[in-house]
Amino acid sequence: MDFIRVRASSDGAETISSWTGDVYGWEPGGGPHHLFGFEGVNVARAVRGDGGGWLLLTREAALYLDPRTREVLDVWDNPLTGRRVEVQHVFNDPVNQRLGGYPVPVTRLGEQVVFNVDVRLAYPSPLKVADYPDNSADDTYRAMELFQFFARAADVESELPDVPSVFSWCRVSPWLPWMAMAQRPGGLVYHCRGGKGAEVPPRLRERAGERFLHAPQEWSAPNVTSWTAFADKVGR
Repeated sequence: MDFIRVRASSDGAETISSWTGDVYGWEPGGGPHHLFGFEGVNVARAVRGDGGGWLLLTREAALYLDPRTREVLDVWDNPLTGRRVEVQHVFNDPVNQRLGGYPVPVTRLGEQVVFNVDVRLAYPSPLKVADYPDNSADDTYRAMELFQFFARAADVESELPDVPSVFSWCRVSPWLPWMAMAQRPGGLVYHCRGGKGAEVPPRLRERAGERFLHAPQEWSAPNVTSWTAFADKVGR
């Protein structure tokens, strides 16, 4: 229950979180390369699951930025390949989770508490190398999403359904499909920080549209990722 109140709200209300950060590329013998800035928004609603636990219903949008000017990139000159490619920003709907099957680790740091969620992923890639030789690194998608949520201990110990929080997020993943890196060794590291209730940047609000500023009302599956969105865009 405490983590639900920190991540979202236990009374079913919508909560908006936004973040900013950077994306780096690494490869054996080269890098790290500062490839992109990154800013995004996630809108969440937590509801009780039928079999116990919680359902976290969310959708999210994010924009890739020039790492120096922080302007939105719609085409990108890939410095690693010399190719110009179309940028595919993030518009993932839904991004749902089931919570409550295991306790979320928590650490007390003075007047703060920190909840950490380490998500380790390995599953068949929606983009098989044989079908997408320019866009898929492997037939297995492997990545890590590492979150830390920070809140005041006094707020967590209160009866607030919606506990104010800030968070950090690190993601280690393969090259994005639209980068057209084929099976080149290496990958990406995202390093971002944000907060619940933080103001959504106007350009992100405009690009995302009204739908991405409201959480889903009910559970649906499967989740959308940059990999499935790319497959849908180019045709499975």
